[in-house]
Amino acid sequence: MFLADIPEKQPALLSLVYVAGLALTALVLFVSLLLMRRRRRTALEAVAPEDLPAEVRQRLGATSTNRGLRGLRFIFVLLALTVFGFHVYWAQYAAESNERFQELSYKDLRNRRLAESTLRGWILDRTGGLDKALALYRREANGQIVRDYTLDSEMSQLLGSDRGDPGLERALFGIQSSAAPEAWDVLMGRDIKQQANLDVRLTIDIELQKEAVALLKGRNGAVVVLNPQTGDVLAMYSNPSYSLREVQDEETWLRLNANERDRPLVNRALRGRYIPGSTFKTAVMLAAFNSGLQGQKFNCSGAGFYAERGARPIFDSGGTGEVHGNIGIDTALEVSCNQYFAQMAIKLGPEKLAAELAKLGMTPVGSPREALGGGRQPEIWNAGQPAVARALAPVKATVALYPRERPYDLGLIGFGQGYAGQMTPLQMALVAAAVGNLEGKLMKPKIEYDRAPEAWAQAAAPQHAAEMRRIMGLVAGGSQGTATSVLAPVHAQGIITGGKTGTAEKQIPLYDPKTGEERKVKKIERDRRGNPIREYWETMLDPEFRIDSWYLCIAPLDRPQLAIAVIVEGGGYGARAAAPIAAALVLKARELGLLEVPGAAPAPQQPMRGQGQGPARPTQPPPTGTNANAQPRATPAARPRGGAANRANQ
Repeated sequence: MFLADIPEKQPALLSLVYVAGLALTALVLFVSLLLMRRRRRTALEAVAPEDLPAEVRQRLGATSTNRGLRGLRFIFVLLALTVFGFHVYWAQYAAESNERFQELSYKDLRNRRLAESTLRGWILDRTGGLDKALALYRREANGQIVRDYTLDSEMSQLLGSDRGDPGLERALFGIQSSAAPEAWDVLMGRDIKQQANLDVRLTIDIELQKEAVALLKGRNGAVVVLNPQTGDVLAMYSNPSYSLREVQDEETWLRLNANERDRPLVNRALRGRYIPGSTFKTAVMLAAFNSGLQGQKFNCSGAGFYAERGARPIFDSGGTGEVHGNIGIDTALEVSCNQYFAQMAIKLGPEKLAAELAKLGMTPVGSPREALGGGRQPEIWNAGQPAVARALAPVKATVALYPRERPYDLGLIGFGQGYAGQMTPLQMALVAAAVGNLEGKLMKPKIEYDRAPEAWAQAAAPQHAAEMRRIMGLVAGGSQGTATSVLAPVHAQGIITGGKTGTAEKQIPLYDPKTGEERKVKKIERDRRGNPIREYWETMLDPEFRIDSWYLCIAPLDRPQLAIAVIVEGGGYGARAAAPIAAALVLKARELGLLEVPGAAPAPQQPMRGQGQGPARPTQPPPTGTNANAQPRATPAARPRGGAANRANQ
């Protein structure tokens, strides 16, 4: 068959010729270097007297010109190895380690043509039913076959488009190049087997995903729902989102990509970093149990807790009027006592705390600057192929913990402020899942239904996990629980849950309401005499702190089948915005059969979507400061203002 019959044959042949020529060049250079070393002694050198001066003996051998040529030969070898190294990096390793390369890989026309030459498989939800396909093919009226998405905007950040960061579509059905072996197969006319035409069943439940979308409508935030026993991702949504159909137009994609205020292309569940607030106390509680400090009591007074001399006092969110007295860890979590967990973090120390947080998937780092760094964590996923893990890789949830860390900074970390302010919603869902696992294991999250469960770490002893679940139950059902009133309608139906509220203040940039771009002001740097040195633009910060609402949930308490993390940006107290969303998701999961509670009241029959009303939702508490169970706004004394701690939160 003539090479031109198949377009890929000629590039494949040239690739093989290049590799062979490069290997031959390397071999010749290597042999020449060996021969050069053997021929360094000339015949004149062999008969010369031994007592000749070194400079004379040197002139008897190779001339300075020859020595210069040898130097050029070494330089050439070094340059050749450098070029070859770059080639190997971009061909073999960039797809896994270089985020920019992954983002721009859609521009590889060869891969796009090969991927589009074969119909992709269907993507099904966890039921496996064709009627609940998430991605499929439809025939239009003109006979053209097009890729269609049942949940176009509801699943866009998971499925991904052909532009920007790869999603599941490109990870599952993309062409996985195998370099030279593939080129040989193309040259010989062999078929290259790809996964592009196989159907894929996800762990996502289509109806629970719809519910998460409806509950976040009109609010910025994210929802993650996991099965803590298996790691199955049952729902994951980030709002605002975008339409997969609309971003087929490059102009639309560029406009969305430039929207810095709403960031619709960013999956907040995986790539959004937040201050976790009091939800982080759950992780510190786990560290305390693993260190044998669960019986420790601390005094929490109206005067506040002084972590070190000269530092500001740490108060509870109610200021000097909130006094808890000498309490243990169960009461401290129930009433969400900042002073207790600040003292517990200091008692644990940075080394022990870092070791325990790593079991939960967090990344302890050695300085505040590193805490603000990037990097993703594909290894946290239980995935069938590296491409899937890379597509869903969350940004690292970092915590700055180092040997000589100030006690005050450790105290802030203890109740979810300061250097703990780099958490993703997925990471906080994993914290809840570790407590919810009956064996105390943190299971790796997985989105491919047929994957066997896989553990990340033994996060806690089973008996400790059971006791921590009891304590989290006090938050959702105790007499002083910060979420008791919100979860009361759920508990009334026999579904007993555990949880943890969180309220976090974060200073954010000011944005232009029309363009969505950050507002900036020109600054002039001057020397000591007042003379201008340079001009630069600085982002303007909103003087009002945004108050984010958090809630972690496990349900049912005795045998958890759900671990939920909810973040609502600007939602206020944790019990006001985030907890009602988690409560509604629990009821919806029970309605869908994802939650089995023996002895509970049967799930009420709900009309189908589009026939009147949505699923029943628990009554939300009144959004006033009089609710005894809601977390009041933090006082200025409780916030880290200024310095490195504040910068870590911005």
